[in-house]
Amino acid sequence: MTAIEIGQAELDDIYAFAVQLGKDAGKMLLDAAMSRCSAGRPEEKEHVEKMNAVDLVTQTDEDVEAFVKKSIVKKYPSHKFIGEETYSKGASKDYLVDKSPTWIVDPLDGTVNYIHLFPMFCVSIGFVVDHKPTIGVIYAPFLNQLFTACRGRGAWLNDTQQLPLMRNPVPPMPANAPSGCVLSCEWGKDRRDRPDGNMWRKVESFVNLAAERGGRGGKGGMVHGVRSLGSATLDLAYCAMGSFDIWWEGGCWEWDVAAGICILLEAGGLVTTANPPADPATAPIEEVRLGSRLYLAVRPAGPSENETGRQSQERTVREVWKRVMELDYSRPGA
Repeated sequence: MTAIEIGQAELDDIYAFAVQLGKDAGKMLLDAAMSRCSAGRPEEKEHVEKMNAVDLVTQTDEDVEAFVKKSIVKKYPSHKFIGEETYSKGASKDYLVDKSPTWIVDPLDGTVNYIHLFPMFCVSIGFVVDHKPTIGVIYAPFLNQLFTACRGRGAWLNDTQQLPLMRNPVPPMPANAPSGCVLSCEWGKDRRDRPDGNMWRKVESFVNLAAERGGRGGKGGMVHGVRSLGSATLDLAYCAMGSFDIWWEGGCWEWDVAAGICILLEAGGLVTTANPPADPATAPIEEVRLGSRLYLAVRPAGPSENETGRQSQERTVREVWKRVMELDYSRPGA
């Protein structure tokens, strides 16, 4: 089955199912979080490490994924399912997505946030057909923020507000971007302390983008601010909302981004690779590859006197590429 074999009526049904599933799973997250605040509450099983001390899983992750998977398998038994927790237990890190209709789910994005009761955590449900994120549902229940999108139907906050929120008109990217932009970025789980490692390359890139304009050998970008939510899924949702201008990240897996990419693209954003090409000024800006683990996103943008919105997004991508270092998040089969 390929994308053209799913008609709009069927897609609408899948979308409605995904939205309700996201709400139900989000309620499970909220109930679990709130129970931890109650006197005499039953103890949740202590979180455990997966790859290292910042890559964690809780019983809530496991319970929510089991609920989501059971619901999907019952409703759509012919569809494939990829969930973070079931995938993480396997020995292989192969890219498993193919042309089949596939659900890609992170039951709790922002597990560290959840453990510390920092409100930036959510359930993320993506539906992918022919490698294309086609439906996205992100629900952050502590914030009461529900982000949804379906191919060709736009992107929405809480079912009522179309994204981006600022629409009269949608502002273009700043003329001197990345200056004037809010940059979203994450430290990631690769914390190896070596000068050629991903953490060091990220920090060098963050400082380049934050430093005064023209500083650091001309790489200073002087962004308005640097934000780190601790949830890649919500980083993408906030780009779709227009609250973040730029998101630059490496190391994410499919479940971290599938729903968010769908929502951002439906809102009018741009998503491409994080790694700079040999010549950032002239290299083509390719579509994002879901399994690449390397992402650069730019918020929706409107036209100015001299540029279309797309031109201002592409200009911003090239200026970011000039200031960031190449990251190494290779994986088999991508």
